Amino acid sequence: MKLVSVVLLLLAPVLTSCLSLVLPLDCSDIYHHDKSRPSGVYTIYPIGPTSAVQVYCDMDSVGGRWTVFQRRMDGSLNFYRPWDHYKKGFGIAAGEYWLGLENLYHLTRRKKVELLVDMEDFNGKKAFARYSSFSIESEFYGYRLHLSGFKNGGAGDSLSYHNRQKFTTLDKDQDSSSSNCAQLYLGGFWYKNCYQTNPNGVYRWGADNTISSAGVAWNQWKDFKYSLTTFNMKIRPVQ
Repeated sequence: MKLVSVVLLLLAPVLTSCLSLVLPLDCSDIYHHDKSRPSGVYTIYPIGPTSAVQVYCDMDSVGGRWTVFQRRMDGSLNFYRPWDHYKKGFGIAAGEYWLGLENLYHLTRRKKVELLVDMEDFNGKKAFARYSSFSIESEFYGYRLHLSGFKNGGAGDSLSYHNRQKFTTLDKDQDSSSSNCAQLYLGGFWYKNCYQTNPNGVYRWGADNTISSAGVAWNQWKDFKYSLTTFNMKIRPVQ
């Protein structure tokens, strides 16, 4: 029995190392393990073996390997939620979802990543914006956003305005405005005073300004009054 215990103790580092290789941190790990994997729902482990979470992996766009952390596609999910929801994540990877700020923090802390934001209007026209560097700070610092290296894919740059801002929700106001931007525009985001993009706003049908400027908007492409039909934010390690 003592011999078995000693052997297990000696093998522990090896077993732990093997486990870390088996458990993918992100969609890039899944891709590199098997490059034939199609886009779809997979399980990743952003914070270790006990942090299993399902995500949508985009294996097609601009070379693939993208871990989607925000996904709007049909208005089936309410994104006007409190801090705790945005911290832990909500929704399902097969549909609309938010991966969670804590997961996102660990994904951007462990590897240097880039960001792809793609979107589509109700006429089927598509555009994207790409940023060569993207990260967020820990909860202690309000999950403050850092990004740079904008590349235009027809959408223009609506996100750099939000650079270095903390995350704001309906019950945790950390923006630069005298009002709570999340309450004003019915979402949760790295609001400033208040926004140039509102990915987590109310899902509406195109140019609908019934609730002023509260839709899923990217101002540099369609202005504040237009709510987009699909909107995705995704990251992958920089090669």
